[in-house]
Amino acid sequence: MGRHRMPYPADFRAQIVELVKSGRTPEDLAREFEPTAQTIINWVAQADRDVGVRHDGLTTAERQELTRLRRENRQLKMERDILSQAAAWFARETGAVPPKGGMDS
Repeated sequence: MGRHRMPYPADFRAQIVELVKSGRTPEDLAREFEPTAQTIINWVAQADRDVGVRHDGLTTAERQELTRLRRENRQLKMERDILSQAAAWFARETGAVPPKGGMDS
């Protein structure tokens, strides 16, 4: 399994993408800078998606929205589960339903 590192700054990625678009190869840039050639190729592909040149994946904005929606969905599910458990507990405490094992006290 590879090492996990902090993401490169957006301006650095943009500069590397511009160097590729001006004719430098990802392999050449990988030797000169730290990112691997494959990482640079991925950055160029993502930049092309963001400007509409490629349509084979999500744009950066779509990825960010998807991440936000997944986080919100997780939060809503957790809140729903908490409310469901609280409603069941209150129903048992008030005698609206017979006691059930698991959530006593």
